[in-house]
Amino acid sequence: MTSQQTLTKEGGQAGTPGKPQPSDGLQAGLKNRHLSMIAIGGVIGAGLFVGSSSGIAAAGPAILLSYALVGALVVFVMRMLGEMAAANPTSGSFSAYADRALGRWAGFSIGWLYWFFWVVVLAVEATAGAKILESWMPGVPQWAWALIVMVVLTATNLASVSSYGEFEFWFAGIKVVAIGAFVVIGLLAVFGVLPGSDNPGAGFAHLTDAGGFMPNGAGAILTGVLMVVFSFMGSEIVTLAAGESEDPQRAVTKATNSVIWRIGVFYLGSILVVLTLLPWNDKSIIDKGSYVAALDSIGIAHAGQIMNVIVLTAVLSCLNSGLYTASRMAFSLGRRGDAPKAFARTNSRGVPQVAILGSVVFGFLAVFFNYKWPDTVFAFLLNSSGAVALFVWLVICVTQLRMRGIIQREMPDRLVVRMWLFPYLTWLTIAMILFVLGYMVYDGGDARDQVLLSLLVAAVVIGIAVARQMFKPSVSAVTAESAASADDVDADDDQSGVKDAVTRS
Repeated sequence: MTSQQTLTKEGGQAGTPGKPQPSDGLQAGLKNRHLSMIAIGGVIGAGLFVGSSSGIAAAGPAILLSYALVGALVVFVMRMLGEMAAANPTSGSFSAYADRALGRWAGFSIGWLYWFFWVVVLAVEATAGAKILESWMPGVPQWAWALIVMVVLTATNLASVSSYGEFEFWFAGIKVVAIGAFVVIGLLAVFGVLPGSDNPGAGFAHLTDAGGFMPNGAGAILTGVLMVVFSFMGSEIVTLAAGESEDPQRAVTKATNSVIWRIGVFYLGSILVVLTLLPWNDKSIIDKGSYVAALDSIGIAHAGQIMNVIVLTAVLSCLNSGLYTASRMAFSLGRRGDAPKAFARTNSRGVPQVAILGSVVFGFLAVFFNYKWPDTVFAFLLNSSGAVALFVWLVICVTQLRMRGIIQREMPDRLVVRMWLFPYLTWLTIAMILFVLGYMVYDGGDARDQVLLSLLVAAVVIGIAVARQMFKPSVSAVTAESAASADDVDADDDQSGVKDAVTRS
């Protein structure tokens, strides 16, 4: 058994470094341009456009520090994930790595929690998109728009992975162009050189002229962290998609190396523009939203409608990627015997059809709950998945501590991305995540509910995982994986997967 076979446990990308192997039934249908735009657009969620105003109101200009702290956290986590994904690109990403490094209970638990997070997000984003569409065409009820959006994007994902990639390429492209134009035009207005602008061009004066840089005190920075942390979720999607790309190792390496400037431009850059165009306590930031208020201050006509188009694009992008991500995680869980075997099957186009339909059915149910019982059932779903993003990041950090040694021992030639200052920066990132979780509990309110309910759901999922191992030890990756791989993996690869499941450290 070769070192590469030892590391590759999901029937995934073993063989020539960086080149996809059709060993898991999925097709390498994502082009490099798709992966590049997925990586860039993955950090721009609808939360950036609609949620930044509340963070500005809470922390003032110091919200920039909140974004910088969370941005640094995401950069570190992505560096760790990139290290593992470049060595072994697979549809299960961090769930598969946790399975390998920490045990089956870890891969099972974080995989299902992540799936749960994204199917709830489907309902949130479908409802948000429906509200915008209903405002344009009130003759169609909101629930019908949500249904139409879900059906269209489900069909896109069912067609082929290249269809998903093409849609996401254009969705993400619109977001990137919009944010880039906003930053450039805004900075010209900030310095008073934008022709025809209504803005006085005060430079950076607004950062301190309304009570100082920290008008609500240093503690507001941490409050701001809680408000912005979840708008960063999605940057890890590129590592799941890499397994279906033309050159996964190159795609992961490029995405990991570029995450710093992406966060710097799209998050810090755009929020800086808002804060320099308007005083942080300007009422229009809350009334209209931060970006619309900023565009109005420049004198751009129909700013609200322009921003609605951009937000709708962000919502559709998030829906598209959420369905893709949930289905690929379900597919990976199925291949490892942690989900129904049907989830691990692909059709003639290399699409995990059952995994997609299973994910979207739960998404439809969540949409129904949102309309029927928004303050009870759906509120529980929303809060119980609210802290999952932080749990995922925490598991990535802990997994990387062990996977570094495994990669160095079994295939050092594929350690092309390395976490900086290992293991010290990894431990620091773990401490940062635990601090944020602790502060959420201390802060009270919705943040506390999210942590406690998410912990409850996590405890239930972990309990199921442990029970499966205790009472059904034969349900290991040995049987499940070899069965799932029977049609598309040769005898040597099947045997390596069996040996790896038995000898997993």
